[in-house]
Amino acid sequence: MSIQDQTIGKIRQMPEALVQEVSDFIDFLLMKHSSKNWELWLQFSESVEIVESDFSDYLSNLEDYEERLARGEIQW
Repeated sequence: MSIQDQTIGKIRQMPEALVQEVSDFIDFLLMKHSSKNWELWLQFSESVEIVESDFSDYLSNLEDYEERLARGEIQW
């Protein structure tokens, strides 16, 4: 029995809520191993961090963001 068959068998034993978590994790792994999608995800998550940060850090975050834009690390 292959690892895929074993994994599918385990998934079939799980409650629906856990199957959704497994599905989400599989999506994450597929994205992570697609270099372009992973790079986009990292840029998005970094942007979210900046947006959700405390306003006391706003200026330094803005400067960091502008510098990264200038270096071409992220796009507008």
